[in-house]
Amino acid sequence: MRVALLRRSAPEPTHVTVIHAGICYPVTVRRRAAARRITLRVSSATGEIVLTLPERTDLAAAQRFADSHGAWIAARVAKLPERVAFVPGAMVPLRGVPHRILHWSITSGATIATTGPDGTPVIAVSCGLPHVARRVRDFLEAEARRDLTAAVARHAGALGRTPKRLTVRDTRSRWGSCSAAGHLNFSWRLIMAPPTVLDYLAAHEVAHLAEMNHSDRFWRVVETLSPGYDEPEAWLKRHGTELHRYG
Repeated sequence: MRVALLRRSAPEPTHVTVIHAGICYPVTVRRRAAARRITLRVSSATGEIVLTLPERTDLAAAQRFADSHGAWIAARVAKLPERVAFVPGAMVPLRGVPHRILHWSITSGATIATTGPDGTPVIAVSCGLPHVARRVRDFLEAEARRDLTAAVARHAGALGRTPKRLTVRDTRSRWGSCSAAGHLNFSWRLIMAPPTVLDYLAAHEVAHLAEMNHSDRFWRVVETLSPGYDEPEAWLKRHGTELHRYG
């Protein structure tokens, strides 16, 4: 008896490559049922190049589309802000003030914000060199959680509301959010912005505990909690993307 073998089609690649002026650009491929045409974008936050296409679009056609936009991709990538790794000597903003990462000691100890031998602000890290980046990231996240917890408690108290939970993550699409269940979520990168920006975001999300919308009533609540919020909101629109280049 002969048994027919079923052929399994190879999974579609998740990436394609665009070559322009001798440089290879990896492009992420995403299919979306709601997409009506092929689109191409370069994320200003992560630098990721994304090619989105409808479910039935042929991948070869999508590749040709991406190839035809090689110069556009190169131009957009060239304009991206330079990435800043968490390494000794790097300058990282903390509450809006530039701090230099100082590898204080190879002996494990607490990471602290202090002043260096020359009197300038530093983030002093005591650990083995391979762990510096993680220690700086953990320190910034902990500082963000501390400041956000205090700001949320203050604004929630003024509003007479109690959030169910506060989470700090490395969010990319939104700086903060509030769920219908009263769970607040924030980006730890807010700790790098001036304190008024973090405080405004806390007030913004706490206001959603009273108004789960962006109606005029909602903005009146925000104004009550954070008078003059236009300025920190404008700062975030102008400079927020730059915070994603650190780490």
